[in-house]
Amino acid sequence: MTPRRISRWYCSLSSKIPRFLFFRMGVQISSLPPDCFHLNQKSQSQLSRALWNTMLQPLGEKTDFFDPKANVTLSCPTPHKPFLGTYRNSNYTYPPLEPTNKPIQNWGSDLSCPAQTPSESVPTSVHKLRPTDIKIIAALGDSLTTAVGAKATSLNDLQTAWRGLSWSIGGDGTLEAHTTLPNILKKFNPELFGFSTGTEKETAGFNSAVGGAKANNMSTQARELVELMRGSSKINFKEDWKVITLFVGGNDLCHYCLDRETYSVENYVKHLQDTLDILYQELPRAFVNLVEIMEIAGLRQIERETSGCVVPGATVCPCFLTPQESSPELQEMKIINKDFQIKSMLMANSGRYAQREDFTVVVQPFFRNTIIPLDSNGKPDLSFFSVDCFHFTERGHAEMAIALWNSMLEPVGQKQSYNNFAHDRSKLKCPTSENPFLFTSRNSGLQNTATVVEAGDPTVPYWAVILAVVAGVLAGSVFIGVFMSRRLKKHQHGRDKATEVNLTAL
Repeated sequence: MTPRRISRWYCSLSSKIPRFLFFRMGVQISSLPPDCFHLNQKSQSQLSRALWNTMLQPLGEKTDFFDPKANVTLSCPTPHKPFLGTYRNSNYTYPPLEPTNKPIQNWGSDLSCPAQTPSESVPTSVHKLRPTDIKIIAALGDSLTTAVGAKATSLNDLQTAWRGLSWSIGGDGTLEAHTTLPNILKKFNPELFGFSTGTEKETAGFNSAVGGAKANNMSTQARELVELMRGSSKINFKEDWKVITLFVGGNDLCHYCLDRETYSVENYVKHLQDTLDILYQELPRAFVNLVEIMEIAGLRQIERETSGCVVPGATVCPCFLTPQESSPELQEMKIINKDFQIKSMLMANSGRYAQREDFTVVVQPFFRNTIIPLDSNGKPDLSFFSVDCFHFTERGHAEMAIALWNSMLEPVGQKQSYNNFAHDRSKLKCPTSENPFLFTSRNSGLQNTATVVEAGDPTVPYWAVILAVVAGVLAGSVFIGVFMSRRLKKHQHGRDKATEVNLTAL
């Protein structure tokens, strides 16, 4: 029998890891105790000799290995080194500690792209639009676009709109201090016009968003935006290229259960279509970002695992934050949430807005699979959320701006459908010489926009999405049927209570 087999037999009761280590170290069977893990008398003696010797060695010169097979000879103090070695009598200097992370001063970003020049001549096609060609920035939406609560510290200032910090339209300061889409675009065109500054309506620029707005308010906002642009003496309405970001739906979803007809998926999509129709008919040279509504169910984790929110969740978003976990009501809301996303995407990608060379609508899906950011303890990171635990802080707006910009530089059909909340000042992408344009369906190689799915696999056919939608509706009907009779009794009461809900929470 070989020594290895003897060793394996001898240590059959020990764990594999210690046995492996002992074999690699060359420990003889005679030096092992019965459990093949603890040291026997011989090894204990060798270890104590090694410890004594290293106590006499100066810091910086201590032996940093132990050979259990070696015959360790004891050392003695000397007239020159009579003391146990310490850092002082060894004249030893500890190496500097690794620098600690400095407190984050702001949520700005660094952008170092290769030199970008405007097109040789002003492009006439939106499919050849470079960031340097953009002259005008604008936005439509609700309080997530007016930046309500972005720097709020109490209930008293929760309703303040810090428009200058808004992710899609804020232009306060510089990119290095505040990450917003306009501050990114200023790096390519310092003459960019239309962004918001400060907190006053007078300095809102082309930010037509209104706190508490719903999808049925978007047509009005679109008309107001068109008139603002037509009446501005600081822009060339016909020739200047425009980027407009539309993001709305949180209020519709959060109040869906109080009035299923008014806030239905069909009405939501119809209102978005009416809004895009106005922009399509009235605005020349426009690139429209349609940002998908977020997956709101994740906010339940904040309500469940944190305390200190100054506004009850049932007031901010009653239809998502009130139902019990695994209840039919919550399952219905999740289905409706997905239907809002899928059906609005299908409408925008139907080809309805593809007939003009100087206009496009691009769905930006980075909120499709919303992941709540967590802190080091695995709890929701409230540094992203305002004091109501629903609206975003400046940090949250910065992450939205990064996600929007990066999505604009990703091909249609290959866009990221979730957000990465890890803090990194260098997350912003750059246009490349191979792909210098903002991506549209056409310059992404997709001639038929109806095939665009953006569901993680760009090859999923259009009919598969339709089937998914139908399946969602059918599944929803099962849940609805279970509790509809009960809800009918509560419906009138719910509508009465709706008037008490703070509809300006969004």
